[in-house]
Amino acid sequence: MARSQARSKRKYTGKKYKHFHKKRKRELERSPIETKIGNEKKKHQRTMGGNSKLKMFSSAFINVTDLNTNKTSKVKILKFESNTASKDLNRRHVLTKGAIVETELGKAKIVSRPGQHGVLNGILI
Repeated sequence: MARSQARSKRKYTGKKYKHFHKKRKRELERSPIETKIGNEKKKHQRTMGGNSKLKMFSSAFINVTDLNTNKTSKVKILKFESNTASKDLNRRHVLTKGAIVETELGKAKIVSRPGQHGVLNGILI
């Protein structure tokens, strides 16, 4: 069965909504991209309306901005620190927006969405 982003079958009270059409192609949902630390791997994905997304599966480098000096540099990720988005993502070392990693310059917080934007940007903390 296809995964869908359509409205739920039930209201918040538990009552069922009236069924008025089947699933549509435009309502399809894709599986989530779980970015990890490793060799650079990206994929170009066509989306609705002929637009595109660049999905990042793994990367060993991050663009880090120091807010005090306003300088940005590409540095190597040394290790994963934490991900407050979910216990499961934290346990599996998945990089999402808000995750914290250890870099050559110090700890950095990820501010981009690597599964959607295809790039890892962060700020020093």
